[in-house]
Amino acid sequence: MTDQETIRRLADELEIRNVVARLAQLADMGDLDEYVGLFTDDASWEMPGAPRHGRADILAGATERRSSGTTGPGSNTRHLITTLGVRVDGSDEAGADSYWQFVGDTTAVPTVRLMGHYHDTFRRTPEGWRLATRGITFG
Repeated sequence: MTDQETIRRLADELEIRNVVARLAQLADMGDLDEYVGLFTDDASWEMPGAPRHGRADILAGATERRSSGTTGPGSNTRHLITTLGVRVDGSDEAGADSYWQFVGDTTAVPTVRLMGHYHDTFRRTPEGWRLATRGITFG
């Protein structure tokens, strides 16, 4: 592998790590249009009992979670991403696996409400790396 290939792979990995982080941050307190912009147009969000397909459907799910007070500003919740491993091979697709925790009551006694695993696939687009599939498991 040449130095240029190594640099590109490292840059790809860092960008993907930032996408994972921004998704969590935007789900908690950011603009939902920016949030959904981090997904590919044909993205698949596979959460047990609540799958979503495509940006419009993913946006609808995020809007519903905000409207119900489950997530978003004022909900006193946070998504925490840990143990993140990213796989890049120089192509326009990459993968990542991470553990996550969903914490509530962040202004009082923070409590882990849920935890699990993300199995993600990313695709390079003209706008940069975007999440193409997110498989979500609990536990």
